[in-house]
Amino acid sequence: MPSLDILGDDLKVALPSGEVVRFAHLDYAASAPCARAAADAVQDLLPRYGSVHRGTGVRSRGSTLAYELARDVVAEFVGARASDTVIFTRNTTDALNLLARALPPGTTTIQFEGEHHANLLPWPNPLRLPLPASAGDAVTALRQACEGLTGPAVLTVTGASNVTGEVWPVRELAEVARAHGVRVIVDAAQLAPHAPVSLDGLGADYLAFSGHKLYAPFGAGVLAGRADWLDAAEPYLAGGGASAVVGDRPGDLTWATGPARHEGGTPNLPGAVALAAVCEALDAADRAALHAHEQELLAGLRVGLADLPGATEVSVFGPDHPRVGIVSLALDASDPAAVARRLDAEHGIGVRAGQFCAHPLVRRLTRDGRAGSCGDGPPGLLRISFGLGSTAEDTTRLLAGLRAVLGT
Repeated sequence: MPSLDILGDDLKVALPSGEVVRFAHLDYAASAPCARAAADAVQDLLPRYGSVHRGTGVRSRGSTLAYELARDVVAEFVGARASDTVIFTRNTTDALNLLARALPPGTTTIQFEGEHHANLLPWPNPLRLPLPASAGDAVTALRQACEGLTGPAVLTVTGASNVTGEVWPVRELAEVARAHGVRVIVDAAQLAPHAPVSLDGLGADYLAFSGHKLYAPFGAGVLAGRADWLDAAEPYLAGGGASAVVGDRPGDLTWATGPARHEGGTPNLPGAVALAAVCEALDAADRAALHAHEQELLAGLRVGLADLPGATEVSVFGPDHPRVGIVSLALDASDPAAVARRLDAEHGIGVRAGQFCAHPLVRRLTRDGRAGSCGDGPPGLLRISFGLGSTAEDTTRLLAGLRAVLGT
């Protein structure tokens, strides 16, 4: 069975005191370390690696089979329907840009200002809704926005926030969208590593996620969903593979249909195989147990943070709303970047500081009081994020490190 053990989980670092400690990686929301399943899959592939789709030798035939089997595994992971297509991309940003180019002309794109830039910037004709105060407010705002629409429209929404970790009410939003003939796109980059995802379960027409956040850091991502708009659109990358027939005159050509239409050039076979291996391992794992462990870590962290002066957890929907293993802090009198550097240098702990490619959301959180008293403080937040290799000892060390760095 493919292993979800994390490579480098025993990485040691030396502190200024001379003490050597295990590095506590608490920046999974940016990039997850490599799972054993991904590394093993690539290692097994490399001696047999060859071109995909366009060769007759044993390397090419075997590589083509491996690539298409990887597509089948990912399709099962996301619950792809018979009429859906699964396209391998570079990452979530690439997948959403591909889909944005495939939308019919004049499509209105509904989005909330709480999105990561990958799901905020690529879309044509955006209708941006303000950050809601609650999940119910999000549903109400979408319903009101849909009532005035004419022509094709999509809602594009995150499954879980990369800033607060809060799970967005995707299913409820999808029901409203569907009632108005609006298609639903889900950015699952942060949701897929923490919870099972399926197109029907989310009520989604399209779903995108990244391998580098799913323990498969080999440069592959996924766009899965309805094939009709994708088959009707111009290829994302014009070139070999995307073309079925090329004539002698410019413009005399027939484009491929299906995934090949948008996978021009030689595909990233190692990335696809690595990503599929982790999807297979997660499908075989006890996801309920993994979720329970993460929620236990999250609860312990939040209890400790509540007693930490000068640091306030940020939230869109409130402290009791469901979330994955991500917490961001507003610091009253400290620069988050300086705190992150000291946690690394003095305590062997890796976290993230900044605005996390979600500038409108972070500005809103700090401006309207949802981030405590940091509205007039340094820009950005301090983010802690858990993953498969996280332990209770990591949380204990982090809380001790924060108390030391913040001087509390």
